Amino acid sequence: MEGPGQSLDTLFGALADPTRRLILDELRKRDGQSLFELCGRIVSFYDISLSRQAISKHLAVLEDTGLIACTRQGRTKQHSLIRPEALQYAERWIAAHRSELTNGSGKGETI
Repeated sequence: MEGPGQSLDTLFGALADPTRRLILDELRKRDGQSLFELCGRIVSFYDISLSRQAISKHLAVLEDTGLIACTRQGRTKQHSLIRPEALQYAERWIAAHRSELTNGSGKGETI
């Protein structure tokens, strides 16, 4: 089953990585950041030691998944959140399977 340009596996795979979720959180807090800015914020605020190359690879996965977009401004790339429909696709899948994901008590408790 595919949504807007990606499979659920690709989307959930991208969201499964804690570093990529951290990057998405940072872009949600302050959209339109360069690689340099993201690296600085991640190292400063989260005390995580990641190289620019590692963060760049995570950004590429998020871009391929359709969760972020990169636009050039001079010699730098600005990374921005896009396509909330990619997340809405996952939300629709979860909603459709919610009853299967609960213990059947009707209280919405997860297994």
